[in-house]
Formats: sequence, structure tokens, C-alpha cells
Amino acid sequence: MFMLLLLLPLLCLAGEGPHAPEAGRAGSTAIPMDHEGIIGWASGWQEYLPGEAVEDPWMKPDKALGRASGITSDVVSLGWGGSLTLTFDYPIENKKGYNLAVFSNSFSDTFLELAFVEVSTDGQTFVRFPNESLTQNPVHAFGHVNPTHIDGFAGKYRAGFGTPFDLDQLKEEDAVIGGEVDLSRIVYVRLVDVKGDGSLKDSFGNPVYAPYPTKISAGFDLDGVAVLSGVVLESSEEEKKAPLVTGGIGNDAGCFMGQLTIPDE
Repeated sequence: MFMLLLLLPLLCLAGEGPHAPEAGRAGSTAIPMDHEGIIGWASGWQEYLPGEAVEDPWMKPDKALGRASGITSDVVSLGWGGSLTLTFDYPIENKKGYNLAVFSNSFSDTFLELAFVEVSTDGQTFVRFPNESLTQNPVHAFGHVNPTHIDGFAGKYRAGFGTPFDLDQLKEEDAVIGGEVDLSRIVYVRLVDVKGDGSLKDSFGNPVYAPYPTKISAGFDLDGVAVLSGVVLESSEEEKKAPLVTGGIGNDAGCFMGQLTIPDE
């Protein structure tokens, strides 16, 4: 019995990966949908290309506009390999910390359908955030993905919590260096579904596994995209232009559930 007690902590840690854990645990990077540091949301969409295995009731891209609801059925589904490009009234800017967050609709911390996240200045040239998947085996339709095994994908957190992204990660991309994508002026965010059968690879060449095959509302389900750095809009009928924020939310240290202070006019 004594030996078993000694082994239990090791058994519990055996499945842990190197990346941030689920919402609510120390070190999580999850952004609550009511976080005061959120200064705006996607306001329009340019192109919706639904993939396979998604039915009409789930093919409404307007569901991804405005504030995330946290309701699992109030989303647009991408289908296997589908994509959706969102637009913003004011550019997202690359300032210190996280600059945007993507909200999905998972009903648990481990049922995680994933998407690549790409950004653009002109809507033509996109760059993709680096990502990593350490899930070793295929995941059945209602299987589990350990959030500590994935990084750089939308869909890492359950409904009501967004996955944050830092534009600074893209500064070495060719399109950024060449000036085709201006990280101080991001107007388009594209979500591309990750078909979870392992046919797609992460930034390191690893197969990406996620729940598959799902149906009816197959693929990544998008609830909203929040702006964390850029122009602050006051919550009023006139929607007056407010000062620029001094930075994004959080940093590389991990958990950041506090508030972002926005300067007064």
C-alpha cells in the first residue's frame, strides 16, 4: 500500500504535457468571455467555406460575430477542413502580451475540436500561428484530447473561455518581414478546421489528432473572436472612439485572470 501511494502522484502526472492546462488551473492561459481586457469583437465576415459533414442549421457565420455567448449551440460550424474569415471595424495591433482570443463551444475540458488560426492585413496574404500537437493516437468522435498536449490551436478551452494568441509569434514569417502582413494592422482573422484524422500536420510535422469523425455540426465550432489590443470602443450608443490601449493581455508567464487597465480620456 505504501508503494502504491508513492506511485499515485507519478501516475497522475504521466499524462501531462508541456503546454498550458485547462481553464481554472494554475498556468492556464484561458481568457474568460467577460474579461475586462476584451475591447472588441469580430464585426463581419468575408468568406465562409464550409467543409464536409456540417448541416444547414450550423452553417450561419453571423453566429461568430459580436460577443461570445458561451452557449454550445450558438455557434457556426466549419465542417471537416472548412474555413471562415472574420473582419474587424478597427485593426488588431501587435502590442505586448496577447492580442486576440478565439472562443469555441466545447462542453468539457477535453472534447476539443481544433482549428488553425491565420491573420492578414489585406485579406489576401495570411500567416498562420505556429502550433504543436503531442496527441499520439487517433481520437474517436467523442474522445478526449489533453489540453496540455496542444498549443497554438483555437479550441484549446471549453465554452466561455478563449484561446489567446500573440501576434509577436509571427514576426519572423516571410510575409511579415516582406511587409505583406503588417502586425500593427490586422483586419482579417481566418479559422481553418483541423480534420482530426491525423492527415494534417502541426508546425513540427506531427500528425494532429482531434475528435473524428463527428457529424451534423462537424469540425471546429466558432463562438467569437475577441480583440485584446487595438482601438478601444466605449460601450455607448454613439460608440465614440476611445484612446489606444497600452498593451495586450497577459505575457509568457501563463495565468492572467486579472484586469487590464485602460486609460481614461
